[in-house]
Amino acid sequence: MPSLSDPIRIGAIEAKNRVFMAPLTRGRATRAHVPTPIMVEYYTQRAGAGLIISEATGISREGLGWPYAPGIWTDEQVAAWKPVVEAVHAAGGRIVCQLWHMGRIVHPDFLDGAKPVSASATTAPDAAHTYSGKKPYAEARPLALDEIPRLLADYDRAARNAIAAGFDGVQIHAANGYLIDQFLRDGSNFRDDRYGGSIENRIRLLTEVTQTVVDAIGADRTGVRLSPNGAIQGVDDSDPDALFGAAAAALSKIGIAFLEMREPGPEGTFGTANHAPVAPTVRQAFSGPLVLNSDYDGPKGQAVLDAGQADAIAYGRPFIANPDLPARIAEGVPLAKDDQKTWYSQGPEGYIDYPARSDAKAA
Repeated sequence: MPSLSDPIRIGAIEAKNRVFMAPLTRGRATRAHVPTPIMVEYYTQRAGAGLIISEATGISREGLGWPYAPGIWTDEQVAAWKPVVEAVHAAGGRIVCQLWHMGRIVHPDFLDGAKPVSASATTAPDAAHTYSGKKPYAEARPLALDEIPRLLADYDRAARNAIAAGFDGVQIHAANGYLIDQFLRDGSNFRDDRYGGSIENRIRLLTEVTQTVVDAIGADRTGVRLSPNGAIQGVDDSDPDALFGAAAAALSKIGIAFLEMREPGPEGTFGTANHAPVAPTVRQAFSGPLVLNSDYDGPKGQAVLDAGQADAIAYGRPFIANPDLPARIAEGVPLAKDDQKTWYSQGPEGYIDYPARSDAKAA
């Protein structure tokens, strides 16, 4: 069986190892959601990953409701992403852009007071991060049927913009309780049209978005992220094995380059699950490379590869404090700990000041 240090081909992308960097929201863009120069250094430091999946990146103003998160719907945003991608490539890395529509998780403050959109008229639990502090979420309005073409056009534009910025491909964010996930699961989708009710209908938006992106940039540069095994941001499903097995089969038929799944355990360190992992079901239904994520270290990740349960592992928080994570895993050295207080703090502290292994030895 392959090791985490072995290369793998992901569609059109040659990944030099199987230690992928999972998407990590870090809040270092501008209020206009334009990437900043500090992001060049951050991503370049982590170019040793087999594949970097960028932080979640908004496809439209309607779909982005996180302070200082980047977007990719304007020319200015595309131009600002270019030096980030160029630097990663110059350092020998590969990077794809995660395309994000947050749905009901967008607070009206980001929409000039308008309601966010979702599958149905529902309200997310807890509170939203806004520029003026945390505020309760507002009830969403159902996305109208005649708005679906506009939404698909937003994904088309974002995917094409990502390639124009130099990204090696994109990942469609269909996980974590955001818009596509809100359509997928029967705990948040109460529609009675062709996008609601049956599993076939509830996976329709996912497959249409995926086909739109594939038509724009190619299946070999398109990935998808799912989070099947439990409630997240108030979104859950009564039969996740059936739902996500069908979704995986549909994505396999489209022929996407890879599928990544975030599945925490019942005692997860950042979110817990109320259902056993759906990965075994998905593994049977999806013929392409499968990437797993959540609470893996080096030995646990290698064990999954050894068992044939996945083809690569995506590491999130370990990459925050360990910019050279693949080397540290290969050497079996202890990992540095990240500081949660600086996850979204805008400045360089806790962002670009974690030392690489060689620097740590010298310290």
